[in-house]
Amino acid sequence: MRIGTAIAIYFVIWWTVLFVVLPLKIRTQAETGEVVPGSESSAPARPQLLLKAAMTTVLAAIVFLGLMALMRSGLSLDDVPFLPKYGSNV
Repeated sequence: MRIGTAIAIYFVIWWTVLFVVLPLKIRTQAETGEVVPGSESSAPARPQLLLKAAMTTVLAAIVFLGLMALMRSGLSLDDVPFLPKYGSNV
């Protein structure tokens, strides 16, 4: 796989994982009892975006490495027993 393709795949995985990580460990302003005037009470009290970016980077790297291992292993859709065969000699 070329480096540009690997970077593009990692970028897509990173953004997907970010949307999984963002709602974790959120305490709203209403839960903490400190609602800032002019903001919604359901807004995060402390978003901790740097921590979430670090968590996203680590989790995305794990997913990316797993995907690369799967791609390099030589497995294909023909190896899945319950799917129809896609080869030309079937």
